[in-house]
Amino acid sequence: DPEHDSDGRVLTAEFPSLFVVCAYVPNAGRGLARLEPRLRFDAAFLSFLRRLDARKPVLLCGDLNVAHAEADLCHPRANRASPGFTPQEREGFSRLLAAGFVDSFRHLYPEARGAFTFWTYLGGARARNVGWRLDYAVLSRRLLGALCDSKIRSAAAGSDHCPITALLAV
Repeated sequence: DPEHDSDGRVLTAEFPSLFVVCAYVPNAGRGLARLEPRLRFDAAFLSFLRRLDARKPVLLCGDLNVAHAEADLCHPRANRASPGFTPQEREGFSRLLAAGFVDSFRHLYPEARGAFTFWTYLGGARARNVGWRLDYAVLSRRLLGALCDSKIRSAAAGSDHCPITALLAV
């Protein structure tokens, strides 16, 4: 899609039993200046994922730039109008789940709190674990039987985000 080619980044690998999609979803931007393009990206990306899922199961990994639930960021009340936590972005993620996809980490660890994948470099946020969960491993519901674990590697340094892993027996 030409509108999104320079903003969102998506890499898709096809394997015999599934598609693996790695993505960077565009940020809504300071002052939500890019919220509308972000929402258009979300709609186009969901359509793409549905087309893949119609062929075989999908594992989607990456920086989806949304904290879906209040448990997915340290200060939800203070961030209601912040990029990554607007009602519109959260609803976009809800549409992904309603389309038959599952947040692997939240599926396995529904009560987990303080499980973040992003911390700003400002104010020692990482050391104080003042963060957001923006990085996900989302999978087609029919892959749930193959899901062994989903981990946040918060001890890994080198970025303002940390790696995540999803272990599937496929």
